[in-house]
Amino acid sequence: MAKDALVSEDLASKFATEKETPYTRWVKNEGLDIISAHYIRSLNTVDLKPWARRGGKGVYINHEASRTSNDCYVCEIAPGKQLEPQRQIFEEMIYVLSGRGSTTVWNDEGHRITFEWQAGALFAIPLNCMHQHFNGSGKDAARFVAVTNGPPVINLYEDLNFVFNTKHDFANRFNGEPDYFSGKGEQKGLLLETNFVADAVNLPLISAKERGAGGGHIRFNMARGSMNSHISQFPVGTYKKAHCHGPGAHVIILSGEGYSLMWPEGEEPRQYDWEVGAMVVPPNMWFHQHFNTGQTPARYLAFKHEVVSVRNAQGVPKAWISRRVGGDQIDYADESQAIRTRFAESLAKHGMSPRMEEAYEAELPTLPPKT
Repeated sequence: MAKDALVSEDLASKFATEKETPYTRWVKNEGLDIISAHYIRSLNTVDLKPWARRGGKGVYINHEASRTSNDCYVCEIAPGKQLEPQRQIFEEMIYVLSGRGSTTVWNDEGHRITFEWQAGALFAIPLNCMHQHFNGSGKDAARFVAVTNGPPVINLYEDLNFVFNTKHDFANRFNGEPDYFSGKGEQKGLLLETNFVADAVNLPLISAKERGAGGGHIRFNMARGSMNSHISQFPVGTYKKAHCHGPGAHVIILSGEGYSLMWPEGEEPRQYDWEVGAMVVPPNMWFHQHFNTGQTPARYLAFKHEVVSVRNAQGVPKAWISRRVGGDQIDYADESQAIRTRFAESLAKHGMSPRMEEAYEAELPTLPPKT
């Protein structure tokens, strides 16, 4: 197991004032907790506290994997209620976990748009726009999970009035376009430029054989922001190639069941079992690998900051490139036999067997000999 690198209290005390930041103080003043974990068993049931300023309930999730680059929070709107209006000089992407409702977005110019959403919807808030979320049910609560790049912005300015109350329209981000949240978008390779996805769970994907085992993939640029996200899916009886990247990815399970392995190089993998609603947050440059042990394809959404993507000179994320040529992805042929044995044993518990033969065979002709 990875060592925690704990030091003496004397040394720790010398850095005590650097552990707390303007961002952590702000969350505390909001009356909310920060869960420091790289695994949440269920975002649907994680405990929330009253969030007086926003008029709902919430909790922040900010592990060391994304401590200063981006954060995550879960928010719940009571039946028949709405959150208070808010604007902020940082970006935000939202995935609806449960319920249905609507959101109104407007700018200082007076342009106003309202769109509806339900569980499975994915959208982003245009930078510094006023916005308000409404629960469309008088019976059931609505819950969503969001990722923002709030930490570096709050830490940089340390002026909450500026961050949350500055009047300025970023017209290049939102200028009242009537079809802004229509769900239309332009596909550019793997990248879909859109501001709203009505059903992320069933959105058609593009083949991404580079990630292994016949999987599908699609990437998003939403609200013309600097943060990014992607959806990946892989078939029954298969698993994705192990890879590592920078901090800040929040991996949310949209469908299926299985587990993820995560480990720092040179140490034993740790297993995290998941089902719909679970989240894993890979620490900086830890290898991680996702396995489908269920009866249906497994799909996840990764909300992340661009700092995650360590890219080569061609702009390709190194997490997509074999370690044999300088990337950060482990080819199936180079993985530990223990990985395959664990997967076969996990499937056997469900009366299933791996369906990896084609993926293994497809890789072999293209691999140079090991040295």
